[in-house]
Amino acid sequence: MPITVDIDVLLARRKMSVGELAERVGITPANLAVLKNGRAKAVRFATLAALCEALDCQPGDLLRWEADIPAEGAAEPSSATRGTGGPHVPA
Repeated sequence: MPITVDIDVLLARRKMSVGELAERVGITPANLAVLKNGRAKAVRFATLAALCEALDCQPGDLLRWEADIPAEGAAEPSSATRGTGGPHVPA
């Protein structure tokens, strides 16, 4: 997934446990683990705001975009599957 969640980095910097953060944010430790481990399909803005408040950070400190690197020999997705809506221009 091209979106990486850096909650672990901020927890380490703040010397805070997952349980403590979950309590401050008002979500279960299991749901925080799903987000932290990159398995979440979505995050509510209210949850993102609560995480930022608890960790004293900005959303960009928590979320980072990384380009997918196609496996060697794998076909590159077409513009229809990439969702760009335009022609593909090689980099």
